[in-house]
Amino acid sequence: MSKVIILGAKGRFGRAASTAFVKAGWEVTALARQFDEPPVAPIETAICDAMDGAALTKACVGFDLIVNTLNPPYENWARDLPVLTRNVIAAAQASGATVLIPGNVYNYGADKPELMTETTPWQPTTRKGKLRVKMEEAFRASGVRTIVLRGGDFFEREKSGSWFDAYIAVNAQQGRTMYPGPLDRVHAWAYLPDMARAAVMLAGQRDQFDGFEQFGFEGYSLTGAELVAQIEQATGRAQKVSGMPWFLLPLVGLFKPTIREVYEMRYLWSVPHRMDGRKLARAIPVFRPTPIREAMQEMMSSS
Repeated sequence: MSKVIILGAKGRFGRAASTAFVKAGWEVTALARQFDEPPVAPIETAICDAMDGAALTKACVGFDLIVNTLNPPYENWARDLPVLTRNVIAAAQASGATVLIPGNVYNYGADKPELMTETTPWQPTTRKGKLRVKMEEAFRASGVRTIVLRGGDFFEREKSGSWFDAYIAVNAQQGRTMYPGPLDRVHAWAYLPDMARAAVMLAGQRDQFDGFEQFGFEGYSLTGAELVAQIEQATGRAQKVSGMPWFLLPLVGLFKPTIREVYEMRYLWSVPHRMDGRKLARAIPVFRPTPIREAMQEMMSSS
């Protein structure tokens, strides 16, 4: 049985990946600094601060795959992300494990084309985009076999503070939707249960890939108007749509660093973008995404 350790297992992708790997028959260990409620069996747990390189390397010995979902708070990326990257690379080199990373679209920057492929140049225009590029370049140069599965904004049934559940659809059952950008721009979305299933399928073929391999996860490419229409169908209610008061965020950001970092990424709501999933489809042709209506019904039923 193949063994996977999931770093940052309490986060959004970490939770979804833990479930998907268990369903696929892997031996799964979830790693975090602490667990308020340990994952249910058969998932094992490992308590470790990933900022401690020696401890992380020790925790990863004996695993075939390391899923790196470590994601410090936005305001700490510049300080923590390089350290975590070095530590994960060292752990993978010591264990001989493949690393799988859920990637995002920050690498491409605000000047990206609408359709992003695996060959689209990385031209980040934000601090966080530049840090993500440095992270992925470090894995590319390390010699560690690395798989990056790159998707858009996550959404899922769990209330995890995502853009969708915490802002856009938080009042959808009362007939009110907030959308952060123009309603006619395409935005990339990744339904977490689907993206995690795709990650498991890629992991099963890891020995067939090059040393550093990227795959775009198409997910759902929806304009704001199309997303609102899906919410209306799932809730059975017409939605009154309001916008995001972006002009207030710089002031709020003076007191809340996370808001300042969110403001930097506002271009993602005005610049149309979608992921090209053709390479992923060739790699895992049996993968079938959940229909958007079904996924939206699942998410809204938990509201």
